[in-house]
Amino acid sequence: MKNFIKFLFTFTFGFLFVLGGVLNPSVARDMPIKVFSPNIKNREYISVKYTCDGNDISPKIVWTHFPKRTKSFVLIMEDPDAPVGIFTHWIVFDIPAHINHLSQNFPKVRNIGKIKQGLNDFGYIGYGGPCPPRGDKAHRYYFKIYALDIESLDIAPEKATRNVVLEKMQGHIIAEGYLMGYYKRKR
Repeated sequence: MKNFIKFLFTFTFGFLFVLGGVLNPSVARDMPIKVFSPNIKNREYISVKYTCDGNDISPKIVWTHFPKRTKSFVLIMEDPDAPVGIFTHWIVFDIPAHINHLSQNFPKVRNIGKIKQGLNDFGYIGYGGPCPPRGDKAHRYYFKIYALDIESLDIAPEKATRNVVLEKMQGHIIAEGYLMGYYKRKR
């Protein structure tokens, strides 16, 4: 009788777990992607070089441990601590699956091969570095990488805002990960 109850419990739990993955796609996602940078240490301060107070160039971003079935990647850099709400600093999409990094000082142009860049909240294409209001506490800057099961979001770069990109990604995210750094401006 004990073995039957154990079997029934295991079977029921396993069925609910699988069903949960089908009904809730976030449960069915792969393990997190590892995101890192030789220029930014996770959960540490970002060098002035990569901000509006410095050269305003992008750091090198690298990602590993993504699913083999990945067909493309998206990078979104955002500041959730901005006074206006989430502020988008960088959008890169349609990154082919065989590419797992973006170089330092990535060009601020619409297209680089198949890779496309969208509009940041500064109003231009490409990277816009951390630039919190003077006097604010340190802001958090997330470099989020998403692995997708499609090759292209089919969006024109000049229409690729954060909301448009997130909407097009719905139902296609198979894994994600992030790197986070802080920045605070001097008074």
